[in-house]
Amino acid sequence: MVSSPLASPSILRDFSLSAVIAGFITVLVGYTSSAAIVFQAAQALGANQAEIASWMWALGIGMGITCFVPSLWLRIPVVTAWSTPGAAMLAGSALGLPMSEVIGAFMVSAALIILCGFTGWFEKAMSRIPMALASGMLAGVLLRFGMDAFGAIQTQPWMVTAMLATYLAGRVWFTRYAVIATLAIGIAIAATAGMLHTEDIQWAWPQPILTAPSLSISAFFSIALPLFIVTMASQNIPGVVVAKGSGYALPVSPVIGFIGVVNMVLAPFGGYALNLAAITAAICMGREAHEDPKRRYIAAMAAGVFYLLAGLMGAAVVALFAAFPKELIMAIAGIALLGTIASSLLTALNDERSREPALIAFLVTASGLTLAGVGSAFWGLVAGGLALLVLRCKKG
Repeated sequence: MVSSPLASPSILRDFSLSAVIAGFITVLVGYTSSAAIVFQAAQALGANQAEIASWMWALGIGMGITCFVPSLWLRIPVVTAWSTPGAAMLAGSALGLPMSEVIGAFMVSAALIILCGFTGWFEKAMSRIPMALASGMLAGVLLRFGMDAFGAIQTQPWMVTAMLATYLAGRVWFTRYAVIATLAIGIAIAATAGMLHTEDIQWAWPQPILTAPSLSISAFFSIALPLFIVTMASQNIPGVVVAKGSGYALPVSPVIGFIGVVNMVLAPFGGYALNLAAITAAICMGREAHEDPKRRYIAAMAAGVFYLLAGLMGAAVVALFAAFPKELIMAIAGIALLGTIASSLLTALNDERSREPALIAFLVTASGLTLAGVGSAFWGLVAGGLALLVLRCKKG
């Protein structure tokens, strides 16, 4: 039974600087990794500059609300994101549809998410996924970020090496603040070397633009249905897996339903799709946020606050985060996820009976395979599940 915030321990007692930094890194990684794709999607669908700023406002506000409110209420980290695969799909859907039909399609997709959430259909399907396969898939999703952290040494050897050395020293002498110190060293070196480009940042209040929705058969089949499928398969499934793999009993149905409701409200302003996060959620749910898993919800709440601020800053926040060198982002993301990658691999390969299927799930996911517009996380689970069924039939 989930208790209310009033009956729970004090937020002030659970507050920690490490959790706040984890929340900041979550937003930093979220925006720098895929904001450009959202811009491309909006432009492909015919949005002008004012409408794009409205999209960024709606998405920032939506992610802020759906991170902060569930995390506060449930006292477990709930982290959301915009649908990056959904944005990529939209970027290739330049069909010349009027913006009213595009907005209508966003609302239909949100309605389908609400339906799958509150009816419990999605949660029932997720409960059938074995833990070993889920962990293998999660490790595959995060592997690229771990590899990128070391790959960044090629272009910025001194900065990235110093960050890695700081992290290792921190794990020995100041565990809770290892990631904080690593980020600080990276920023300090980047600033000293003149790699922080803040001169182009211009801030202005965003002007949300409300577009009255309409719907057509073309918009339903070309935008609404594919957006719903991609968001659920490529985003919400990994998001649930991250929570499960981190030991959190996430009440999936009401959370997915709540995210869908917020999505529905903000869709007329350009909030095309919101969902549970996977990669950025792992940052808030890992040991770097806090050694005590019961206090990591503060990281997700902090991420919610940063997302709200990002929404209020509109498109300017993209320029702000773009001021950081890409190698710094790659390094801090990979370092912050090292613990989660290790624990996921351990869980995936621990049971000999499911070791090979879990390894297949890991490899297919890590391959980046995309079929029918659906990303490798979904196909990793499918491949691992089929392998598990075959092996069980053989033993039977």
